Amino acid sequence: MRIVSYNLNGIRAAIKKGLIEWLTEYPVDVFCVQETKASSTDIDLNLFTSMGYHVAWYPAQKKGYSGVAIFSKVKPNKVVYGNGYEMSDAEGRVVRVDIGELTIINAYFPSGTSGPERQAYKYQWLNELFIWIQDLKKERPHIILAGDYNIAYRDIDIHDPKGNKKSSGFLPEEKAWMESFLLAGWVDSFRKINPTTTGAYSWWSQRFPSVRLQNKGWRIDYLCTTESLSNRINDASILPLVKHSDHCPIVIEIK
Repeated sequence: MRIVSYNLNGIRAAIKKGLIEWLTEYPVDVFCVQETKASSTDIDLNLFTSMGYHVAWYPAQKKGYSGVAIFSKVKPNKVVYGNGYEMSDAEGRVVRVDIGELTIINAYFPSGTSGPERQAYKYQWLNELFIWIQDLKKERPHIILAGDYNIAYRDIDIHDPKGNKKSSGFLPEEKAWMESFLLAGWVDSFRKINPTTTGAYSWWSQRFPSVRLQNKGWRIDYLCTTESLSNRINDASILPLVKHSDHCPIVIEIK
């Protein structure tokens, strides 16, 4: 099973940039997207269903903001919209599908870059997610948590760790949360397969067009699995040459 996570920074814009053509050429079993910035009626879902996808779409209440979706070629046994926390659900940040014994959660973690209030909410959201997903793991032990985590947690995951030590997404509290999350029984699939790879990033700032050309990026997108799935990870990779967004797709292949 090939699972892809991709922050599209607007699904309508990504479609105009060739997303559907790429999906046609690069077969994906489960496609998790963040920042759809649209409701399901804003696009032609037949573009996806004609390829055999079942669609679980969870938009934000605010138009043109946030939103997540999962496109699965296997019909899920169960779909759950949101994680039960009011603000997170209003912002369309979490959707879950169960496919047999496997649970796939697609999450768009908040960014704190707009100021202290959102940074404070980011910490609240991280704590809420941790409580929710650790509880879910007791019932559903085989979980993949896909998404834009908005955290680069080690120096190897960011092009300029010294220059960004006070930047949201690389703050000590955020890195500590990520480390504690992994210690609580989760596996960073990319680092399991590529433990020492450098220059492997999934997001580049749009403010400076040369940044992506120079590969001055951050690895903030993840496909983490519960430890029970660790030995079933065949491969994990990042596709920086795929350009429909300021992010790029990340991939995991599971037995």
